[in-house]
Amino acid sequence: MKILVTGASGNVGECVVKELLRKNEKVVAAGRNISKLNNIFGEKVDPVAFDFTDKSTFENALKDVDRVFLMRPPYLGNPKDLYPFIDELKKKSIKHISFLSLMGIEKNPVPPHYKIEKYIESSGISYAHIRPGFFMQNISTVHSVEIREMNKIFVPAGKSKTSFIDVKDIGLAIATILNNSDQYENTTHTITGPEALSYYDVAEVLTKVTERKIIYSNPGIFKYRKHMIKERGLDKKYVNVTVALYIMTRMGTAKEVTDDFFKLTNKKARNFETFIKDNLDVFMPEG
Repeated sequence: MKILVTGASGNVGECVVKELLRKNEKVVAAGRNISKLNNIFGEKVDPVAFDFTDKSTFENALKDVDRVFLMRPPYLGNPKDLYPFIDELKKKSIKHISFLSLMGIEKNPVPPHYKIEKYIESSGISYAHIRPGFFMQNISTVHSVEIREMNKIFVPAGKSKTSFIDVKDIGLAIATILNNSDQYENTTHTITGPEALSYYDVAEVLTKVTERKIIYSNPGIFKYRKHMIKERGLDKKYVNVTVALYIMTRMGTAKEVTDDFFKLTNKKARNFETFIKDNLDVFMPEG
């Protein structure tokens, strides 16, 4: 049988697929862009066109599948958008769902992940909720623009601390669970990096590695939201979800450091400075 990976062309999904292939699993890579999937994975996977909002794509995606990695696309802010697919998984007698959730979500019903977790649990399908800390890749992707162009980190996290984790480590943890799903029936896993850093600490690391002064500007929530929507042109729904996450962070929900990653993989999670060194180019000014 095969494992369906939703969001396979995204940061986490790609890592999950690659780790599953290393474990000799057969993978169905799902996404809205078949060409992109082919470019990333070649003939190593079965690529399928898939859209949570299009029920006609479900049947083909689930052919010969018994386990599913489920990830909410950033553009779908309403948890109900995923319910029809979860219902279909129940009809197809899928034996396990590994869902990419959020650290601390069990205490905060505001982000959509909370209701998705509950809906999966109510389905009766065996599940594992993976609740990672903030992605290190958030710094190297969406927030790299201000670092690269303005020498500042523009994140409304206040003085709170965050136990950042590399998506490569998240991918390995998820693949480990899917590869041994019978061992992880109805479980939750809060996986983090090895340290909790404030964004002032992050600025210090960036200053050290890039050899130029990077500051943490610590904007307010409304200033951040306006900048991301008006100046950066990001989707309003996406920005609103990030606002909710940073409000959670300000409440201290992102500072916990756990050993769940080590328990799952018997490996140490990568630290933040190593990640910055490995991705230095994206933080450097152009030209």
